[in-house]
Amino acid sequence: MKVTIVGAGAVGASCAEYVAIKNFASEVVLLDIKEGYAEGKAMDLMQTATLNGFDTKITGSTNDYSKTADSDIAVITSGIPRKPGMTREELIGINAGIVKEVSSNLIKHSPNVTLIVVSNPMDTMTYLVHKTTGLPKNKIIGMGGALDSARFKYRLSEALECPPSDVDGMVIGGHSDTGMVPLTRLATRNSVPVTAFLSEDRLNQVSEDTKVGGATLTKLLGTSAWYAPGAAVSGLVQAIACDQKKMFPCSALLDGEYGLSDLCIGVPAILGKDGLEKIVELQLDDAEKAKMKESAEGVKKTNGLLDV
Repeated sequence: MKVTIVGAGAVGASCAEYVAIKNFASEVVLLDIKEGYAEGKAMDLMQTATLNGFDTKITGSTNDYSKTADSDIAVITSGIPRKPGMTREELIGINAGIVKEVSSNLIKHSPNVTLIVVSNPMDTMTYLVHKTTGLPKNKIIGMGGALDSARFKYRLSEALECPPSDVDGMVIGGHSDTGMVPLTRLATRNSVPVTAFLSEDRLNQVSEDTKVGGATLTKLLGTSAWYAPGAAVSGLVQAIACDQKKMFPCSALLDGEYGLSDLCIGVPAILGKDGLEKIVELQLDDAEKAKMKESAEGVKKTNGLLDV
């Protein structure tokens, strides 16, 4: 099992670390355009192998895609990160060119690869990869919902004053501050609806805090977050690599599901060895359907800025 991560910055390196520590991949290749950067990150991570008890081989490469040949899964984190006050949508012009070039180079050396897109604006970048690569649609996955859902569960556990492991919940819709649809109605604490514990006002606050989760961290850190995004990506990689059939909300190309077509947006999906194996259609209520439709309109508007 060979995994390539393009972009050795904070998110890419965190993802490589989590994948290695989980010890399911034989090799992780880190690739970056900055001279020596990926090699240095790989060496630093390999020096933790005996300390963290993993045998995964991590190698680094400066823009040499031949080192990525025969990758089973590749993660695209490359592109400029958000700065304080910058929206994900403002990144589109720069990152579209990067993502198009990276995906083309990856497929050239690994024609059967499954691609996981992390670069922002993520739903639009995932759509761009669908439109420009010719890969089967099950082989292209956008990582957003897994991270947004983790942030949702963190905020729920905070409001409930309970351990995070007690909580289950999901965020669907676009991976943006206005596009996320946290499903508070379906969230549970050990199978009991959270509505039994929290008022509508408190749940609305949880929902709003979730939607600005990334922006909150960008403001505090001065750049994008990396621990939770890296962990979220590694979860998707493991589900595919180990054929776990796990359900994650992730950005998928829709063809009529949820009444939507010709866009990528966050929906629950089963991930296994064939990539995105099945889209799960939830029974949404009228308010959730309206929010999902509004979110989709926002994503399509951003897609309209693409030159494809």
